[in-house]
Amino acid sequence: MKLRLALSFVLVLVVFPAWIQRPAAAQDPSAAAQGSSGAADKTGQRNLTVEDYFRILEVDDAHISPEGKWVCYTVTTRDLKDDKNKTRIWMISTSGGAPVPLTAQDVSSEHARWSPDGKYLAFLSGRSGGKSEKGDEDKKKEIWILNREGGEAQKVTETIQDVDAYAWSPAGDRIVLELQDPSISEIEAAKDKDKADAKPKAHPWVIDRLHFKEDAIGYLDRRRKHLFVYELASHKMAQITSGDYDDSAPAWSPDGRSIAFVSNRSASEDPDRNYNTDIWTVAADNTDQGKSPTHVTTNPGAEGAPTWSPDGKWITFTTQLEARFYQYATFHIGIAPAAGGEMKILTRKLDRNASEPRYSPDGKWIYFIADDDGTQNLMRVPAQGGEITRPISGRRMVESYALGKDGAAVAVIGELTHPAEIYFLPADGGDLRRLTTTNDALMAQIRLPHVEYVHFKSKDGTTVWGYLYEPPDYQPGTRYPTILKPHGGPVWAYYAEFNFDPQLYAANGYVVLTPNPRGSSGYGQDFCKAIWADWGHRDYEDDMAMVDYAVAQGIADPDKLGVGGWSYGGISTNFIITQTTRFKAAISGAGNFLYITNWGHDLYSRDWEIELGLPWENREIWERLSPFNRVTKIKTPTLIMGGEIDWNVPIINGEQMYQSLKRLGVPTLLVVYPGEYHEFSRPSFIEDRYHRYLDWYGHYVKGEGPAIPPPAKSGD
Repeated sequence: MKLRLALSFVLVLVVFPAWIQRPAAAQDPSAAAQGSSGAADKTGQRNLTVEDYFRILEVDDAHISPEGKWVCYTVTTRDLKDDKNKTRIWMISTSGGAPVPLTAQDVSSEHARWSPDGKYLAFLSGRSGGKSEKGDEDKKKEIWILNREGGEAQKVTETIQDVDAYAWSPAGDRIVLELQDPSISEIEAAKDKDKADAKPKAHPWVIDRLHFKEDAIGYLDRRRKHLFVYELASHKMAQITSGDYDDSAPAWSPDGRSIAFVSNRSASEDPDRNYNTDIWTVAADNTDQGKSPTHVTTNPGAEGAPTWSPDGKWITFTTQLEARFYQYATFHIGIAPAAGGEMKILTRKLDRNASEPRYSPDGKWIYFIADDDGTQNLMRVPAQGGEITRPISGRRMVESYALGKDGAAVAVIGELTHPAEIYFLPADGGDLRRLTTTNDALMAQIRLPHVEYVHFKSKDGTTVWGYLYEPPDYQPGTRYPTILKPHGGPVWAYYAEFNFDPQLYAANGYVVLTPNPRGSSGYGQDFCKAIWADWGHRDYEDDMAMVDYAVAQGIADPDKLGVGGWSYGGISTNFIITQTTRFKAAISGAGNFLYITNWGHDLYSRDWEIELGLPWENREIWERLSPFNRVTKIKTPTLIMGGEIDWNVPIINGEQMYQSLKRLGVPTLLVVYPGEYHEFSRPSFIEDRYHRYLDWYGHYVKGEGPAIPPPAKSGD
């Protein structure tokens, strides 16, 4: 269940295009990350702190301008003062130099895309006028455009609802939008927009769908996502898909006549009962709202991320071949004729999850990201099949990438010792080089732990891998308090990226174990589906095998062990403490406990049925897997956490676990965060959570300080 982070540099003078007008606060984004706290050693470095989480800037979404000279990208700041996350668009030359801010820092802007002729840069933002205003981030998202000839950004669209996504047409004269049908409240708000005292009215949720709930959304009705084409010259917008389906991921054909998209339009059964998304195409000038789109793929598994070949004859996409295994099935790269026809799989022998397929400008290659052995690499395969190569390889994390018109690539890449930055790979096959230094100043202050990718044998002899973190002042021959941190997913993994949680624990004197047990991605489909309908068995053995490995190596103190994770990591924690008393402390974040409680209450009714069967027909397995039914085995002091409105793993699981442990006399604490979904967003709550982690482990594992800090005094 996908329940799916003192160097100096020289500022090179560059000549900025006339359309760039530096805001008054223009500066390298790294300036916001240079704060310092904590005691420094004789080298001037210090250990990582909780506060550093809010100094680290998140770099993402890089794209090359059409002429190949500039890269736009986003930088997200987690602002504790305003208790909000803010995203700003920046630009940097492909030859290096100082970055240039393109949008203001007081309102979020994101999803920046160059127009095909390079004259404009479009982006999504919730601002209300030519200049940002306080509170703008709470308004609906529209498309805005910056003109390279200069001036303020101009709002292009005027929609009732948020614009979820968009894409430029090849000629740059149109934009395809992804919009959800407006709600009654949105329609009423549009009618009353000129009334100063207008307030949104409350309406009941009327539910008639099988799949009726999503995290970060809540209850679902029959409002669907469809595609619209907006003409820039006439300001006219036409709907080109319709029906009781969700349509997404629009991609223009090279001639601008057709748009490929992803949709689940299952004819044999209710689409809410499966994950059978297919690739479809529709005419861009469609006049019947796409009532008869062309069916490109017919595989019963999930297809997604369509991209056209330069000649318009083929479409490449991701595909799952064994639908019955849903999340455990490998995502491959496939191609099919744009008019529909036989699908060809290009990555079958690779047997690794693949994503973001894109044709090279000359049409000879298909690039993609592959999840492999605790890394993500950029790979490519000949467009009609053949040997797979790796333009960007090594123990690193390629989070995303984009191709230029000349075949050059930019990528967002993270490393074990450094947060993600923007890298450039020349079209001529030259060396990969880093463009941005967003977090360098901060990271130069920090003394980092040693991280090693290790392998070990599980109980049945299976080889398992994981990352092992040692404290910055680690001394060989000394055993350290140790935290086992199972990952979420279960189909996910720990990667060669800067992972704040284990870095923080290591900075506080712990050895940290982050295993990739069976169920993890990156090791093949058989390894992944080994836990099918058997959670808490082989993955438990694999997790414990890493603990045994660390003890055998003389690194981990067997008398000072802690365990904890979030989502499936929380579920794994629940499995672990019901099967062993080796751990002195546990933290269960957003984990399931009594599975039958979740049926019809969380967003996973399809998943539960696919993997475990209907609860009234297959109740035995539901009960056998539920940690609740072994609750009397739990002796470990357990901190339980979750979001108030998490519909991925509802907080009722935490409440039941807390109530059970409290009744049994096991030390426990339940912390519920108001207004938070499965993934937390509010900076102050994230800060609170990290401090509670350290307090709980510090008390029960190290024997230091209180497990529950005293409440802050009024005025503190």
